[in-house]
Amino acid sequence: MLNEARADMVIAPHVALFPAVAIFLTVLAFNLLGDGLRDALDPKIKG
Repeated sequence: MLNEARADMVIAPHVALFPAVAIFLTVLAFNLLGDGLRDALDPKIKG
């Protein structure tokens, strides 16, 4: 199964690239959202 996927990656790398970029951007967005919420809501940081 992995050998078949490896062959497909050579022919059509976008099949795995676009979902990987989408996952990366989603994780980045949640991290930035969490940092922003922490900065806004944590009273220890404001001092």
